[in-house]
Amino acid sequence: MSARPRFRRPLLAGALALTVAGGALAVALGSDDAPATAAPAPLTVSVDRHSCGAPPARLPAGPVAFDVTDAAPTFVTVYLTDPTGARAFAEIRWLGPRHTLPLTGSPAAGRYALRCVFSDGPVVTSAPFAVTGQASGAESGYRPMTSTDLEQPVTGYRAWVSAALPGLLAAARTLDADVARGDLPAARSDWLPAHLAYERLGAAYNSFGDFDGSIDGRPDGLPDGVDDSGWTGFLAIEHALWHGAPAGRVRPLTQKLVADVTGLIADFPSEDIDSEDLPLRTHEILENALQFQLTGHDDQGAGTTLATLDANVQGTQEVLSLLTPLLRERDPGLVDGLEGQLTALRAELAAARAGQASWPAAAGLDRSTRERLDGALGALLEQLARIPNLLAARNDA
Repeated sequence: MSARPRFRRPLLAGALALTVAGGALAVALGSDDAPATAAPAPLTVSVDRHSCGAPPARLPAGPVAFDVTDAAPTFVTVYLTDPTGARAFAEIRWLGPRHTLPLTGSPAAGRYALRCVFSDGPVVTSAPFAVTGQASGAESGYRPMTSTDLEQPVTGYRAWVSAALPGLLAAARTLDADVARGDLPAARSDWLPAHLAYERLGAAYNSFGDFDGSIDGRPDGLPDGVDDSGWTGFLAIEHALWHGAPAGRVRPLTQKLVADVTGLIADFPSEDIDSEDLPLRTHEILENALQFQLTGHDDQGAGTTLATLDANVQGTQEVLSLLTPLLRERDPGLVDGLEGQLTALRAELAAARAGQASWPAAAGLDRSTRERLDGALGALLEQLARIPNLLAARNDA
């Protein structure tokens, strides 16, 4: 059977200044709210396993740029930190031998240092240097993330999913009971609540193992497409219910759905969840929704992919709420902006349905409505793409 595609790693966007060269990535941990200033002339710095460069003893407050060259035979991560390493202000995540990348930031008055962490073990720090004076838009920096910082959000996420799974099972049993007594109109009515109960768990993709493909797999890539005998789950049931299949043909699908959800509930406590994947889900749930729901790709006859998109927004809101304490420490304005954008997107979806008894099919949206939804979702994804880097574990910082 065809499980849903694994998420694609998002492109980092928004406030993250990215430069790629020789396989390396330079990142300035800045804010969109900082006013534009003229780019400073870069200061040349060479690092090796014995020295993390020799920055000037004194620099003026405001934008600063180092052109950092790795003179060692191994890769190195370079940070602009305070002398203790407690707060990071900018970084080059992966600088290759004999390559040069910019390290840029806008530090306020204070004392700073460059910190080099080489892939083969050595960690060296430059002599401290002073930044003096005042400048607008100075960065406060933040405490580098470690993988253990995400343990509490993951625990909260597991508890949320565990609490939601019994409701999913109840909805699946209701759907199965409708089909068992031959009441297909009731089954068509009860299919959507059951499906949305699963789609709200969007962050759980790849945490459900093979159950995800069985419960919500697409026919894409199956040898016989929608007629493939191995296609099961909500979308297969949708196709059967909205394409005239008799109850006797639908019943094995609803029975298997109940069995799969029951198996998922038993299996979920043993499923591993990579804590560093949770920040990715805040972007990837809606990235998939843009590809499969707003386009109508997943519509198998019910015309409810906009309802699915709305459920995916709710799932994103839940994951964002779990990560909010960590995000507020690093970029308070980002959280407030995202909460507003998520609310606005749900309002646009509600407006698209306004006055209608059922959700409109994505394929039938007028141009103006589609453009508003595309614009709102696209702008939201640009901001959500900042989260994976902000919450990336930096155990070596």
